[in-house]
Amino acid sequence: MSHHHESLREKTMNNENLAGPQINYEGIGDNHSNLHDRTANNENLTAPSRDGPLEKDFSRNMSTYSNGYGSYHQHLDASHDSQTALRKMQTAGSISITPELFEKLYLSPPNKVKGDLRKTFGNPTPLALIGFLMCLFPLSMTLMGWRGAGHSGAAGIGTYWFFGGLLMMLGAIGEWILGNTFPFVVFGTFGAFWLSYAATLQPYFNAYGAYSTNGSIAQGLETDGFRSGLAFWFVTMGLMCLIYMVCAIRTNFVFFNIFLFLVITFACLTGAYFQLNKGAIALATRLQITAGATAFIVCVFGWWIFAAIMLASLDFPFEIPVGDLSGFIKGASERNAAEKNV
Repeated sequence: MSHHHESLREKTMNNENLAGPQINYEGIGDNHSNLHDRTANNENLTAPSRDGPLEKDFSRNMSTYSNGYGSYHQHLDASHDSQTALRKMQTAGSISITPELFEKLYLSPPNKVKGDLRKTFGNPTPLALIGFLMCLFPLSMTLMGWRGAGHSGAAGIGTYWFFGGLLMMLGAIGEWILGNTFPFVVFGTFGAFWLSYAATLQPYFNAYGAYSTNGSIAQGLETDGFRSGLAFWFVTMGLMCLIYMVCAIRTNFVFFNIFLFLVITFACLTGAYFQLNKGAIALATRLQITAGATAFIVCVFGWWIFAAIMLASLDFPFEIPVGDLSGFIKGASERNAAEKNV
């Protein structure tokens, strides 16, 4: 048993293994069949799940040790009173989180970040997600023409400014502070997209008024030049989402599908504007409705992962699966480590 603990200590101190081994609950002690008895007798302070991760070393032979980042892990036993135990837990130098849960909460593979930022700041991911959903969800229904909606979603300009723009930018800054590069870039670029879209539809910026040929600002919306300009913008957005889709293979199934259907959405919007310039109004309408439908599917996936993150952040006793894909393509560091061990 001592050899097992020593090897576990070495692995965890070197950050090689953050998941605990299977625990034989039936074979520990004489009268410790439940978690409370085992914990009170200082046998094993693991999570209450059989497959739960270990929080560094739990050997009875050590009281404290360095976790590799200049902080220490405190070992608690029955001799500590409740206040002392709580204080030591709050100042512990390590916290355990499985890769699957990390990628669900932060939409990014785990990375080594010094300090305790994730214990100090809240998770910015759901804030950015809800900003995105509050813009795209009504816009998708507008593109499909539900209840007579139309005019490219101009009724949602305020939403684009303050939900899509403001919340996604705040979420991007939060991800940047935590060192999560992928969601930081994704949220930042989509925050800029919603701000740009709001500015395009806002008459003050004269984005479409500049194309007017008869002095009417609204007439600029119907010109070939304005439509082609929007179409080229949507082509670029589609290319960006294609790159994000490939990167999302390292995250989860839900996030991957969000970008997959966003690529289709921007492709259909591009086609709709080009077809309007050709006078093919019927085809352009069908493409716009298709874009709205695929955007609606994006929102379904978005609401799903938003709910999953919120439930996980509050430690609900059940979780919503998001289809972890982190092991589908091994990371470069994993492959290099595997090659060194051969």
